Amino acid sequence: MVVDRPLKILVLAAECTPFVKTGGLAEVVGSLPKAIRALGHDIRVVMPRYGRINPEKFALEQALAPFPVPMDGQTENASIMRTMLDDTVPVYMVENAKYYDRDNIYMYPDDAERFIFFCRASIEMLRRLDWVPDIIHCHDWHTGLVPNWMRTIYKNDPLFAHTATVYTFHSLAYQGIFGYRVLEIAGIDEHGFIYHPEMADLAEVVDLLGRGIYFADAVSTVSERYAQEVLTPEFGERLDPILRERRDHLFGILNGIDYQEMDPATSPYLVANYDADHLDRRSENKLALQREANLPQDPTKPLIGMVSRLSDQKGFDLLAEVLDHVLDLDLQFVILGTGEQHYHEMLLKIAQAYPRKAAVFLTFNAALTHKIHAGADMYLMPSRIEPCGTGQMIAMRYGSVPIVRATGGLADTVQNYDLRTGTGNGFVIEKHDRWALFAAIVRALEHYRDAERWRALQRKNMMMDFSWAASARKYVALYERALQLRG
Repeated sequence: MVVDRPLKILVLAAECTPFVKTGGLAEVVGSLPKAIRALGHDIRVVMPRYGRINPEKFALEQALAPFPVPMDGQTENASIMRTMLDDTVPVYMVENAKYYDRDNIYMYPDDAERFIFFCRASIEMLRRLDWVPDIIHCHDWHTGLVPNWMRTIYKNDPLFAHTATVYTFHSLAYQGIFGYRVLEIAGIDEHGFIYHPEMADLAEVVDLLGRGIYFADAVSTVSERYAQEVLTPEFGERLDPILRERRDHLFGILNGIDYQEMDPATSPYLVANYDADHLDRRSENKLALQREANLPQDPTKPLIGMVSRLSDQKGFDLLAEVLDHVLDLDLQFVILGTGEQHYHEMLLKIAQAYPRKAAVFLTFNAALTHKIHAGADMYLMPSRIEPCGTGQMIAMRYGSVPIVRATGGLADTVQNYDLRTGTGNGFVIEKHDRWALFAAIVRALEHYRDAERWRALQRKNMMMDFSWAASARKYVALYERALQLRG
């Protein structure tokens, strides 16, 4: 099925910047639709209207008066608020005080019910909007029942006779696993559990992410490498049998970054703005970072930066084993992040043992994030699993050369630098091994000594395009593919 007209796309997600954010999902949902809209398509977003979203701040207006939503054999009312994302993309918000007027976004005992209601209300609102999408694009476990419904209770609904579903998972680590009661609430208990011969335990729980993968017309994840990795038991989080079965429907599309927000030429957080043609100014940001970190100010001293969650997934198990050896080298190290308590304690001890070499900020700080990207010579991401990763892209945008593990989106965006040929754009840790990590850092330090070549590498990276524009074109192609697969 070839589409020769603008597509109508409804995006369902639990969060979206600038309205509410707890992680990378919000950044994707806040950026990708704008890039798709720029290609001429009618794309709209729907999300819950959480209590922390201020109606006045975001100019929310009522789009639909309260209407009944089927829930657990009864109905519950929802109303729909409306605003705009950057004056280009309509955003609908499902409003219901019982489910969403709370202090936090997640981690409530009734989360399954809350997001079932959100999804069902999002579909039922379409009956009242005089607007039916060609594509319903669902994100993560919170929306995993929508493709399931489209194959069951909405299967013969003429309103959706030509609507296909695309399901995107951002990480298999968060699957939304609940009990049988969820099927009753969702109105699909007569269809029962999913059975798969290689996954007997899937017939004993309701795995919402697994259902999204199983029933969607097309499935995507956030990098080409991760789309291959999840087919294996090592990365598949017990869903690899279903993913292998659906591999012809599975696609990897790399996330992008917001080039307006992440721009060293305009960032308000930097003491000196710069671009690829004015890299001399960058050293002022390095000196400013050293001052803020209480490290000796020396523009020639190699400085490694990290902004990360402190967890095994992010490679801190390896870093903990080798960091003493790294800090015996002639360099400085600045890290910003929070996470597991034992890594907090480890890093504080490191900072005390190496006060002139290491600085640790156990917090989240948006301004300092920009400063580290703009001031560090190298940016370290030794992740064990990294479905996409945006830190390495932002680092390259700011002229910080990445040192990364060859996994997921890191492998798709960073290739080993070869001095002889000038190919590659960073330093790659091939194995999840502490000495492989150490060796990659040593390689980077050796190349850093050649200032002219290092400058050329920085400039090369800053000229690369990791904006959402390329990803948006791939998503449009995926939408067209989903319509073909639906038939």
